[in-house]
Amino acid sequence: MIGLVLTLLLLMGATCWTASPVLAQAQSESRGPGGPTTPSKKKPREAADYPLIQERETAWNRYLHSYLELPPWLDLGVDYRIRYESLDHPFRKGEFGTGSQLLHRTRARFGLNAGPFRFLAEFQDSRVNFKDAGEFVSASLTNKADMQQLFVSATAHNVFGSGLRTDLHVGRLNMDIGRRRLVARNDFRNTTNAFDGVHWSLGREKVWRFRAFLTSPVRRSLTDPDQVQTDTLFWGTFYENKQVPWLRANLYYFGLNDQRQQISQRRQYSTLGVRFYRLAKPGRVDYEIESAWQVGQRRGKDHFAHFQHVEVGYTASRLPWTPRLVAQYDYASGTANPNGNTSQTFDTLFGARRFEYMPTGTFGPFFRSNLSSPGWRLIVRPSQLVKLTLKHRAWYLAQARDAWVGSGLQDSTGQSGNYLGQDVELRVQWDPNANWGLDVGYDHFFKGSYIQNLARVPGNPPATDTDYFYFQTRIRF
Repeated sequence: MIGLVLTLLLLMGATCWTASPVLAQAQSESRGPGGPTTPSKKKPREAADYPLIQERETAWNRYLHSYLELPPWLDLGVDYRIRYESLDHPFRKGEFGTGSQLLHRTRARFGLNAGPFRFLAEFQDSRVNFKDAGEFVSASLTNKADMQQLFVSATAHNVFGSGLRTDLHVGRLNMDIGRRRLVARNDFRNTTNAFDGVHWSLGREKVWRFRAFLTSPVRRSLTDPDQVQTDTLFWGTFYENKQVPWLRANLYYFGLNDQRQQISQRRQYSTLGVRFYRLAKPGRVDYEIESAWQVGQRRGKDHFAHFQHVEVGYTASRLPWTPRLVAQYDYASGTANPNGNTSQTFDTLFGARRFEYMPTGTFGPFFRSNLSSPGWRLIVRPSQLVKLTLKHRAWYLAQARDAWVGSGLQDSTGQSGNYLGQDVELRVQWDPNANWGLDVGYDHFFKGSYIQNLARVPGNPPATDTDYFYFQTRIRF
């Protein structure tokens, strides 16, 4: 396997070494009227993980790089985020009272871009300072001294003169795929998903792209260094097409084989999905439809589950602050009979939730599992730097007898109903530039009859509504 990967790296390097525009730029920078020159105060070249994750995560000014007058083939940057959170009247089983905490996340990256070959090492340190909330600290919040990414890659911008670009990455990776509902480099959460393996992509930039990967997920731990899940394999393919502006399309397949010792943790199934969408722009209607289906084995039972997402939005071009109104609905199947021989609870795999559900961190009561949720959101922009969001959603269990995933609550009789409640969220984002931003949010969760009925059982959370508030700032240099 290693020999095959190294061979592919060398072949890709040979293909683009003479034709690579990056190499040509490097050669022109090194020559001058008087001979070679040393580049100074130049921006680093394209980040090595640009093909893997969202562009906004890689495209920001490296002030540290400029201050040290480093050459463009070297990438150096630091990303620091601090967030204060406060949560009262929790909803998870075994949690009570009010808690607040301070979360820190530091990322430092060092990269090399030598023509077609690239290298990136990204270190991440996630910590929590807390009081009155020891029960909130988990491996999703704290992960000290973690090697987040460590890989080598090769890039060809014009494969055999075809105009196609290809990238091959080998090592520890982060990945954003599609809308990030099933595979994501976490943004709001204090820790980040990582995978050890191989990722390959081929495509014509801004038109279409095909991606394939074979990895082992990295398991986070509070007490021990992160461990590669040698008993788990995660692989898949993904195709995106942007040729038709009003009908952009994604097609994907993800395979998961998790064979841990405990039967309750074993998962072996395939996820197939399709997504169609149109980007939001002033003066027109936009939409998004995504459908995913899972089949296989889970916890020793036959598994068949699905997830559906539908949204329609409109951005007014002639009104102040260019308001955008979006109507959304999510359905993630649950298991009708928890005591039967079939599993029907959808698994969200390694996806992110903050961008369309609610803040995660110590909050985040809902997953894309056993869920039915209609809602709407209103987004306005008082200026190009400020974004205000008002969101309202109602939350139901898809199957009343199945568990409310992530809460520790379940009524296997179904007598408590399926109405979990509703929430209203207000969020303010101010981003003066790509290097600094403020994010403030408040969410009030009106607990429904399901929680109120189960609150009568000792040890279950109270029926009192939940309030969650956070304030965070992020600095990059």
